[in-house]
Amino acid sequence: MRTVRRLLYRDILSSFTLVMAGFLALFFFLDFIDDLDRFQRLGLGLGLAVWSSVLKLPGRFYELMPIAVLIGTIFSMARLAQSSEFTILRTGGLGPQRALGLLSVMALAFAVLAFVVGDFVNPWADRQAQLLKSTASGGVTNAQGAWMKDRIGDFSYAVHVGRARSNGTMEDVLVFEFDSKGAMATRLTAKSATVDATGRWQMNEVRLTQWSRVATPLSQPAANAPQPKDPAAPQDKLSENPAIHEVLLPRFDWQSQLPAGVVSAAVQPTWNMSTLELYRYTRHLSSQEQSSAQPEIQFWRKAFYPFACMVMVALALPFAYLHFRSGGISVKVFGGIMLGISFVVLNAITGHLGLLRDWTPWLVASAPSLLYLGISMAAFYWLVRYR
Repeated sequence: MRTVRRLLYRDILSSFTLVMAGFLALFFFLDFIDDLDRFQRLGLGLGLAVWSSVLKLPGRFYELMPIAVLIGTIFSMARLAQSSEFTILRTGGLGPQRALGLLSVMALAFAVLAFVVGDFVNPWADRQAQLLKSTASGGVTNAQGAWMKDRIGDFSYAVHVGRARSNGTMEDVLVFEFDSKGAMATRLTAKSATVDATGRWQMNEVRLTQWSRVATPLSQPAANAPQPKDPAAPQDKLSENPAIHEVLLPRFDWQSQLPAGVVSAAVQPTWNMSTLELYRYTRHLSSQEQSSAQPEIQFWRKAFYPFACMVMVALALPFAYLHFRSGGISVKVFGGIMLGISFVVLNAITGHLGLLRDWTPWLVASAPSLLYLGISMAAFYWLVRYR
């Protein structure tokens, strides 16, 4: 059995490697052409364009993993069936259950590889690509802004970040504080800010406006924050209205419930986040009574994505039990590839439909995989039983 396992695994791995190498070479060339044009317009060198394209390869590898697994496994199984090698293995004792068990181990290895690349390699490479891109654009990684919500006791907060830089600094920060009745109590604007893992925001060049004399959490800076000598001095007091108190502060520390991971998730796209980061982000949105449908669907799709590789191996297994005649292998392999492409398309469509129809996120993410796994197992049973 060790010899059979080695034969199957080596053949499938070599086919998968060949297919993936071809895909990566094609997408590297397309990304390089696009990056070369953009970097040349910015006056940067050829080396940066090459490095930017290389950093995109882990993301491409992760995206292409299921379809490459499907094509490689189908090609390997069909070739073994055409050359009658699989028939000889079956005669030698390789029954359907044992073949399914061997390929299940291979499918699990592909799933683990997809998880490692998607949760560790790709996020790191994407951060490096964003850093390289921000260097070319003056350090700005996000210029669209993002809104977040927070709650501390009876007070709620609406936080807006105008821009985020590659070093973690946020610019044009705006914080609105509301009391228990929903009335605005304090407004804070800061030119720049950074946030640590505990949720402490360190803001610079702050303008703090308070609409009442009642002390609020936001109007009480942290003990280690530099304070003006006299907040009511003429140079700091910007309004003579006794109901409005407005001061300028060189620095202001605010302890919030928004850690650095949540802030990063809000200002950066979610498709390159790890599964754990997506989970924390969706939990935060739910706790703040914000809409979490889109990131939650993204989280479940990320969680079930390695399972898609196992489904692709299951789709390829029935091809080992087909009897190919001369010239028939290409048609059947093409049909299997189109079946895999339909899986990818259905997986994308269900995500959008689930968001529009407000379907259960985990069911939306798992339905295509479960459907195609059922199809593959039904085809496998029929071929073994009746063919």
